[in-house]
Amino acid sequence: MLNKLSIIMSRNLYNTRIPLINKLWKPADMLESEELAKEIQYCVMKMVKKREDKVVNGEADSFGNDFLGLLVNAYHDSDKNNKLSMEDLVDECKTFYFAGQDTVNALLAWIVFLLAIHGDWQEKARREVIEIFGNQIPNSEEMSKLKIMTMIIYETLRLYGPSNGMMRRTESDVQLGKLILPANLDLLVIHAAPHHDPQLWGDDVHLFKPERFAEGIAKATNYNAGVFCPFGLGPRNCVGMNFATTETKIVLSMILQRYNISLSPTYVHSPIPYITVQPQHGIQVILESLYNDA
Repeated sequence: MLNKLSIIMSRNLYNTRIPLINKLWKPADMLESEELAKEIQYCVMKMVKKREDKVVNGEADSFGNDFLGLLVNAYHDSDKNNKLSMEDLVDECKTFYFAGQDTVNALLAWIVFLLAIHGDWQEKARREVIEIFGNQIPNSEEMSKLKIMTMIIYETLRLYGPSNGMMRRTESDVQLGKLILPANLDLLVIHAAPHHDPQLWGDDVHLFKPERFAEGIAKATNYNAGVFCPFGLGPRNCVGMNFATTETKIVLSMILQRYNISLSPTYVHSPIPYITVQPQHGIQVILESLYNDA
């Protein structure tokens, strides 16, 4: 449902809206989005009700200490200044899904795609994983040792960063190149612009070359922080950056420990920017077990 809603939002993002017209006539996308919003709210509040029922029935003494539990606690807070409305609770759950799950899913999908067509880098990453973890379940303490995988993740973020762009607002008049931007102007900075600029990355900018990041991000970007910003930039960058990177490394390590990845001949390449950059037709791959008895 959230994916459907994000698609509708993306294709109507720049549509001009005339005041009062939508009260008289609603386009099909608006009607569908309203229905999806109701369904999402119902699903979220159904989970909330389960937490509430457990407390009422004595099966639990709190709503839980996970993310949803914290939201439900705020929803029931007696202090009006701290109390969370139902709409805010649902919106927070939507945001957490997109920021914490949809982005990582998209990143993993693109990494698997790139490794499927670049078998040499897939083998390098596998050797590194086996050398560090063997066949054991990867642990977060050893993640910093995965140098090759880190390079692969960074290069994938550059080519197919899950986040489409970042919003910024000018607080005062500012000069950007030859342009003078007035105060209170909303800007959408598209990540693909600096990430795919041949003047910044060279003529091979569209090629998958993880070795760009062999000496870290600073060296790869010639110490220009604005050149590579898949998680945003400055004090408002993504707070989940380290968590997302660690999660990606763990999942990818477990895949490489077990399977060889190759691209299916049915795959059709069509990246499309919704709220996140996703493969429009999915990514079809062939997984071959590395163990004969599997």
